[in-house]
Amino acid sequence: MKLSSIFKNAIISTLIMSATLQAKPIYVATTAIVEHPALDAVRDGIKQTLNDNGYNGKKLKFTYESAQGKPDIAAQIARKMVGDNPDIIVAIATPSAQAAVTTSSSIPVVFSAVTDPLAAKLVTSLEKPGGNVTGLSDMANVKEHLELIKEFIPNLKAIGIPYNPGETNSVSMLASIQIEANKMGIKIVKSAAPKSSDVMIAAKQLVGKVDAIYCPIDNTIISAVESVVKVGMDAQVPVFAGDTDTVSRGAVAAVGYDYFDLGRQTGDIIVRILKGEKPGSIDVKMAKGTNLFVNPKMARKMGIKIPEAVLSRATKIVD
Repeated sequence: MKLSSIFKNAIISTLIMSATLQAKPIYVATTAIVEHPALDAVRDGIKQTLNDNGYNGKKLKFTYESAQGKPDIAAQIARKMVGDNPDIIVAIATPSAQAAVTTSSSIPVVFSAVTDPLAAKLVTSLEKPGGNVTGLSDMANVKEHLELIKEFIPNLKAIGIPYNPGETNSVSMLASIQIEANKMGIKIVKSAAPKSSDVMIAAKQLVGKVDAIYCPIDNTIISAVESVVKVGMDAQVPVFAGDTDTVSRGAVAAVGYDYFDLGRQTGDIIVRILKGEKPGSIDVKMAKGTNLFVNPKMARKMGIKIPEAVLSRATKIVD
């Protein structure tokens, strides 16, 4: 074979290999602890941002798996994802993020909808996370939440909070609520619900002890929030929430984030990594933007009226 033929074949082989590499789609493996509207919206927002930045069609392999509310399944999913070797693992909500971070030592992990990344031990610093992990926190302004409930109930004395003591994000948020409630002279009554099937029982245990029920950003509670709403209607105890998606499912009101937009913000982080930035060099972002949703129909069913001042500044009236 002539030398020129050898060079020609080598060039052709290189071009074929290059074309193959270019044709290989970016693989983003996504998981969430459970399926409910807020977390689903995060996933959809992430995918939308990827699409907007040209990662779509044949250029993107996007997978999604739910852990069905079970940390042991979250761990199994994380191990499977690491074995599949995606370009990025995206973990939505604290239990899934903890499983992914524990399992992956080199594949970039981007978390989202995690209330307290430090308490969850996902990173040791928000400003300089280091390693292969970064993401977005949805730490809520709980003082604002309590103030909203007090607008509805000026003589508010006690708020009941069903929560899962096994969820780090929920425990962290409850601690923040307790601090602010103490300042405002409001008693907090906790009721544990370790599983979704326990949520109705936990809510019923609050009846007669509180003036209102508040559902925090707790994946176990939110996944079964209709049970809390039913208790609220039956007992004429208004139910409020820490996320606005819950208002369309029966809560009277909530001030919180647009979780689709949180997904978009998370997607921005993912795009930065896909373009070459190291996860550990990207500071953990705090969610931006707040909305006020109210549900007049459910307010009436729970024996309460929405104040005009609240109605006038509501960003969405669900009916």
